[in-house]
Amino acid sequence: MPVRLRPGQTLLLASLIFGLFFGAGNLIFPAGLGRDAGASVVPAALGFLATAVGLPVLGIVASAVTGSRSVRDMTAPLSPVFAAVFTCLLYLTIGPLFATPRTATVSYEIGVAPLVGDGGPWLTVFTVVFFAVAAVAAFRPGRLMDWVGRYLTPVFLVLLGALFVGALVSPMSTGALPAPGEAYASGAAGRGLLDGYNTMDALASLAFAVVIVDAAGRLGVEGPQRMAVELGKAGAVGGLGMAAVYAALAYMGATSHGALPDAEGGGDVLAGASSHYFGTVGAYLIAAIVLVACLKTCIGLTVACAEVFSEMFAGSYRLWASVFLAVSFALANLGLEAIIEWSIPVLMFLYPIAIVVMLIGLAWRWTRRRLTVARCAVAFTAAAAFFDLLAALPPVLAETAPVQALTGAAATVLPWYEVGFGWIVPAVIGVLVGLVWTAVRGADRDETRRDEMRRDETERRGDVTTG
Repeated sequence: MPVRLRPGQTLLLASLIFGLFFGAGNLIFPAGLGRDAGASVVPAALGFLATAVGLPVLGIVASAVTGSRSVRDMTAPLSPVFAAVFTCLLYLTIGPLFATPRTATVSYEIGVAPLVGDGGPWLTVFTVVFFAVAAVAAFRPGRLMDWVGRYLTPVFLVLLGALFVGALVSPMSTGALPAPGEAYASGAAGRGLLDGYNTMDALASLAFAVVIVDAAGRLGVEGPQRMAVELGKAGAVGGLGMAAVYAALAYMGATSHGALPDAEGGGDVLAGASSHYFGTVGAYLIAAIVLVACLKTCIGLTVACAEVFSEMFAGSYRLWASVFLAVSFALANLGLEAIIEWSIPVLMFLYPIAIVVMLIGLAWRWTRRRLTVARCAVAFTAAAAFFDLLAALPPVLAETAPVQALTGAAATVLPWYEVGFGWIVPAVIGVLVGLVWTAVRGADRDETRRDEMRRDETERRGDVTTG
């Protein structure tokens, strides 16, 4: 009989999911959104929740529905080459090239720098200690549910709860909220959707599948259908927790203008609010909140990346974990601003592809017999998303003549391109092209039949060998 998780086990798995996702950007981006959105904070926050909470939960369920242990397994039916390339890009982006270094730099700039001062060797010293602690936990991946689910997440919520109580009981501003900033003056919900990209959680949901599915398996869950149900339940609980924290952070940012008139972003809002409510102790409180949040995400990312790369390429798990931690250490010392500046173009390219891959996974019973449709949808989406990447490049590249010519042409041809959603219509066109191609050639039926024949032949050979 399929194992059904007890409420306590579901809560433990939800705590793991929350802990893995809620890291560096999850603290600073919603607080900054609330600060900038002002009176438009509600639609902006709803848009943010759609991509920062809804997509990650869908990603977890999609992986379970397809019976995949990793994003490579999930995308392999589309193309082995695409699966390998997409998997590497995905894990390197949410791992050692962007997200993992960001966990250390955010910890330092928000929590540590105000205590020790900027400059000098402090960033290097801090990142050495930070990644050393992460390595101790990452080298024992079997204890991940204990490290993150049982210990770090509850500690994080208790610390953050103290700050939220102060913000709710005694808001930093009273009366009408300020007018929204330029970015949120019109289309605040759409802007919030794009802001949710910055958390990288939709990408992380595909990357963390290997960790979360393993954790559910350790609790006795087996089979794609039961796995999808149990992960859906745990994802919903974890998602509700994330949504509640995001909403509180956005509210804190929106009401921060009275007490923090000079705050420039989410990090300043968090640090300033903590000092406003708790005085000198607040500096240590925010340092503890940020450190715990970022450390648990760093551990989860390192485990996920190392497990997948050790399976795809030669080398032990510990070797890959060590390499990724070393690269993260080096990039973290470049500073937070540089990491965010170069990560946004990559996110604008990968996010649309990841969303389409999730939808393919959720509809796997239908798409697995219509792979041409899925392939066309991904191909058309990737082509359009490339222009989103160009538009999001740092000014030194985005303002060059060739890039300007390409992005100008894309803005003319692609609907919603200027608001970051130019990939939607091409994705729909890809589906239609795939449907027509399938109807005319019947390619998927022939391919499915060949795959079934090869699988049957393999099983027969196994039976003969066993006999």
